Amino acid sequence: MKVVIGNNEKISALIAEEFIKQVNEKPNCVLGLATGTSPLKVYANLVQACKDGRVSFKDVKTFNLDEYIGLEGTHNQSYRYFMNDNLFNHIDINKENTHVLLGVGDYLAYANNYDNLIKQAGGIDLQILGIGSDGHIAFNEPGTPFDSLTHVAELAESTIVDNSRLFNDISEVPTKAVTMGLRSIMNAKKIVLIATGKNKARAIFNLLKGPKTEEVPCSILQDHPDCTIYVDEDAYSLAK
Repeated sequence: MKVVIGNNEKISALIAEEFIKQVNEKPNCVLGLATGTSPLKVYANLVQACKDGRVSFKDVKTFNLDEYIGLEGTHNQSYRYFMNDNLFNHIDINKENTHVLLGVGDYLAYANNYDNLIKQAGGIDLQILGIGSDGHIAFNEPGTPFDSLTHVAELAESTIVDNSRLFNDISEVPTKAVTMGLRSIMNAKKIVLIATGKNKARAIFNLLKGPKTEEVPCSILQDHPDCTIYVDEDAYSLAK
């Protein structure tokens, strides 16, 4: 596992360059995408690179990690809305090639077929991850089996509290989500993870220095053959 340290601007730019390189080397590649505040600058860099003609996403397929149960794709806190607003609406990607788990309707059937869809697309070539303060990746909370595939997850109280900053009130935060499982994530050929801020320091310490345990979901990444952790000084402070 490789670690790259820098401020948010630097590591976001470096991750964006990883994506640009991947797409330029394999124009019909499959990208695994994340939401939340961590990848925002990465996506802004990709939008600018597309506008500058440095990269084209017209043949790319994407699969997002997760979605809140109960939110329509038009809700401003749904992850479909997030992806459209921060990336898809501003690049030359075919929206039919962008896959985000459903939060309403027959979301269980779609979730049960999600790993098959990824496999049919050729598997994820490059996956970006954020990390929760308790070490969760996607919505795989502590205790999630390492062999889990896409499933419905009950959100931990700490996750609900962390995510409440994006809602008007904590009571509005969904308590369940559909998420790619830990095995789903580990199936990606290459993984990059971004973490910034002191509140991520314990999770990064456990990821890099702690034992591999289902109580710390991110620790499964210790077994991935091509995983790079991008952190700022605050997030890396306990792992030095």
